[in-house]
Amino acid sequence: MMDGAYLESFVEMLAAERGASKNTLQAYQADLEDFSSYLLNANQKGNLESASKENIQQYFEWMGREGKAARTAARRLSCLRQFYLFLVKEGIRGDDPTYLLQNPYLPQTLPKYLTELEVGLLLVACDLLEDYRRGLVAKAALEILYSSGLRISELLKLRKDQIQIDTKILRIYGKGGKERLIPISESAVEAAIDLKKHDYHLQSIFLFPGRDPSKNLTRQGFDKILYQVALMANLDPERISPHVLRHSFASHLLAHGADLRSLQMMLGHADISTTQIYTHVQTEHLQKTVQNHHPLANKEK
Repeated sequence: MMDGAYLESFVEMLAAERGASKNTLQAYQADLEDFSSYLLNANQKGNLESASKENIQQYFEWMGREGKAARTAARRLSCLRQFYLFLVKEGIRGDDPTYLLQNPYLPQTLPKYLTELEVGLLLVACDLLEDYRRGLVAKAALEILYSSGLRISELLKLRKDQIQIDTKILRIYGKGGKERLIPISESAVEAAIDLKKHDYHLQSIFLFPGRDPSKNLTRQGFDKILYQVALMANLDPERISPHVLRHSFASHLLAHGADLRSLQMMLGHADISTTQIYTHVQTEHLQKTVQNHHPLANKEK
């Protein structure tokens, strides 16, 4: 079997056993094909299947010379590690050439988020859109995003039956098909009900149906709506995105006393280390607390 076939088998495994999304599968395949092309073009001994630790080290050195971002390098190393672990488990290789390779240094970047006032302005702006239904869609989407921290893919695929009206709970199936229950606000539930009532005649299973009611609203379609809302709120549209709203949800929740473990569950993070990036909010809060309440903080020298 050629290494291309092993690549195909690896991708099939990700889809079947881990429930990886189409975008994730395409990203893994592209990363492995990039490494395979490097081995061929750089006249390296071996191919994707038989690559050595030295091959991989030289690949990342080449990426550095090419100015590739540290995050790109980290993602590709993660991909290679999973691929060679797959080969070992399948008995195709007896060793893992990525074993003991160090991760590229990743500078920590704080997530961008809106202030509570800015979120409020966006919600008010939804009611000001000329197109009444578009305003309902925007209001329901932003209320749910801000009260739940959903990923945009989870929001747009949201079915009407995933919203438990009485208990104000969302039943979400995230990455890998993992289920999580997320409480949402009263205003989010009311906005969802208003949209459902308006769209009753469409008979769609989706809360946010597209032009074809049998399909959900596309990301591009939602981005256009969000752009209009941002302009109506007199905010820079470049600062507004579903991901920024997800960060805003997390940052504001922590600022009001939520704990990291609860936030991890609501965001659907597999590892709490991913959630810990939001601790900058807690740090800022502690700094203000010390500045405002420590007996020596405001003493004149």
